[in-house]
Amino acid sequence: MKCPFCGKENTRVIDSRPADEGGSIRRRRQCDECGKRFTTYEKVETIPLVVIKKDNIREPYDRSKIESGVFRSCHKRPISVDQITKLVDEIETVIFGLEEKEVSSNQIGEIVMDKLKDLDDVAYVRFASVYREFKDVNTFMKEIKKMLDGK
Repeated sequence: MKCPFCGKENTRVIDSRPADEGGSIRRRRQCDECGKRFTTYEKVETIPLVVIKKDNIREPYDRSKIESGVFRSCHKRPISVDQITKLVDEIETVIFGLEEKEVSSNQIGEIVMDKLKDLDDVAYVRFASVYREFKDVNTFMKEIKKMLDGK
């Protein structure tokens, strides 16, 4: 690691500790040449993820889109913000666990529905009705019946 003060590469770590709730490591370093201290942060590099939309347009993955969909589905349900955050974390774990550079929005939608089904039936049906674009009450009822038969 180059010293930001003198530019020499002779630096050493004098202290390391977790930062960002374990998401990165904060390191205090000291330059062997000039003796000055500085801080660096080390974070796991994730592969950039591209989402392929229904119309084949590609766009960068955006966690906030999943969060907003889940929040809308859980509106006026007995589900805490912590539960929703944990659910979105689980969804992201599955998505990034696929280790793909491109993921279809259909795959993401199915993962979200699978996780919502375990959290809350009403939130699941709300999300499914928008995601699957239910055209009429019969389609809606078929999805509810399928859900009830699976329990």
